[in-house]
Amino acid sequence: MPQIDLNCDMGESFGAYTIGDDAAMMDIITTANIACGFHAGDPSVMRDTILSAREKGVAIGAHPSFMDLYGFGRRRIYGERPEDVEAQIIYQIAAIQGMAAALGWPITHVKTHGSLGNIAAEDETLARVCVNAIKAVDPRLVFITLPYSQTMRAAEAAGLAVACEVYADRRYLENGMLAPRQMEGSVIHDLSQSVDQVLSMVCENRIPTLNGGHLAVEAATVCIHGDTPGAPVTARALRDKLTDAGITIAPFTKPAP
Repeated sequence: MPQIDLNCDMGESFGAYTIGDDAAMMDIITTANIACGFHAGDPSVMRDTILSAREKGVAIGAHPSFMDLYGFGRRRIYGERPEDVEAQIIYQIAAIQGMAAALGWPITHVKTHGSLGNIAAEDETLARVCVNAIKAVDPRLVFITLPYSQTMRAAEAAGLAVACEVYADRRYLENGMLAPRQMEGSVIHDLSQSVDQVLSMVCENRIPTLNGGHLAVEAATVCIHGDTPGAPVTARALRDKLTDAGITIAPFTKPAP
């Protein structure tokens, strides 16, 4: 039977600010990507998120970004030398890895956040920077990447394990990239349409594209956004629909002992 992981970006609260309903999402997902302090999160939030994941048996990973707390990691950062970006990613992975090790729930993977991930998906140089940073910290870590992306190509060329990620609520262009949010129809708001898209990607190994075509895919994980209003309700309904369709929900990898 088909199997799929459900991942969510979380641990994005910091200081006096609460972002997303992590407690509710933790009961639904199987993998959590935890902010490392550069776009969101702080040491206390990192600790609490890891402890919650450990209690629920949810796999965890690093969710590094550009150094952009002010812009929540969603701004394009120009002028950074590749070696400086690499150092920033290493710093973030090491931070969450150290916290996770201290709490007895090791990280399994890395997923780049926001602008860093979007640019690296199409920029060969930045893709290699991300891969080099992961390998420098721990070459056993899995890299969650988009299909047809430079990051996937760079990871495979470097011998880094990858988990192909697809989205339940985003439309795709014919080149395999996510349709820009400013494009009409790029975001799926209807639950039944989200379910249909995920079933196509998981059961039929096909990504529907905006031009009416399809792209081959071997999906390992589906991203569910947790910071939108009503996200837990939508996420729960999506998980139930997938389970009803005979799909097993399980993490793509488990923490090493």
